[in-house]
Amino acid sequence: MCVPRLSEVIAALDALWPPERAEKWDAVGTVCGDPDAEVRRVLFAVDPVQEIADQAVELGADLIVTHHPLYLRGTTTVAAGHFKGRVVHTLIKHDIALHVAHTNADTADPGVSDALAGALDLRVCGPLVPDASDPAGRRGLGRVCELDHPMTLREFGAHAAARLPATAQGLRVAGDPDAPVRTVAVSGGSGDSLFDAVRASGADVFLTADLRHHPVSEVVQHGPLALVDAAHWATEWPWCEQAAAQLDEISDRHGWDLRVHVSKTVTDPWSAHHTSPSIDGAPN
Repeated sequence: MCVPRLSEVIAALDALWPPERAEKWDAVGTVCGDPDAEVRRVLFAVDPVQEIADQAVELGADLIVTHHPLYLRGTTTVAAGHFKGRVVHTLIKHDIALHVAHTNADTADPGVSDALAGALDLRVCGPLVPDASDPAGRRGLGRVCELDHPMTLREFGAHAAARLPATAQGLRVAGDPDAPVRTVAVSGGSGDSLFDAVRASGADVFLTADLRHHPVSEVVQHGPLALVDAAHWATEWPWCEQAAAQLDEISDRHGWDLRVHVSKTVTDPWSAHHTSPSIDGAPN
């Protein structure tokens, strides 16, 4: 067994999620870290927040891989007086590197939505929005999937709630609870820009995150597409397990002495949910 350098691990990650496939507005790649440093432990997480940095310190990790960027819009300072700067200071002080795979992981094969489909026991049929540069037609945004057995929308919502990581938000469902569900479109993270593609796919329901009032109202009025709105973090966390398994396989193939971990810390920003006493009558 050999201990890989950070540069070797990053090369393997870039092969899984090539940075050139990220959207132009995105900020992916290595945020901090010495290319020559040895890497023995890797921690996967959704968000590069202080809780994850502290967990990496406690774990003795040499590298954190997150889905979300630390500095999506750039910065002029990494001063520790700011919460993002404090993350950078924590990482550098403890010789921990940070690497980001965001939209390049969304469209990968397998990608974020494949992991989401797997968490829901769905059979993937293909991408919702295919990547024109992929001749095999496997890469792209979102996935169109099928259930092994049809369910009602009510049953599918309960199934999704049971299979996804628990969050304060839970799930919201729009549509006829008794409508049959056979075909499911999924997209990890914010997906309300994909409604036209979902309609074109013929899906019975679309599960995604961050859905807003007006777009949802229009979809419901347009009919008959149903919607399931989950927490953003919950729809992307399954990718961490998928990505960790991919790196584990690479490590075994290369004979690396590498331990890979997945953070189970819930970094969804919402901390509580209160259901209104009644939704049947007039507003209180």
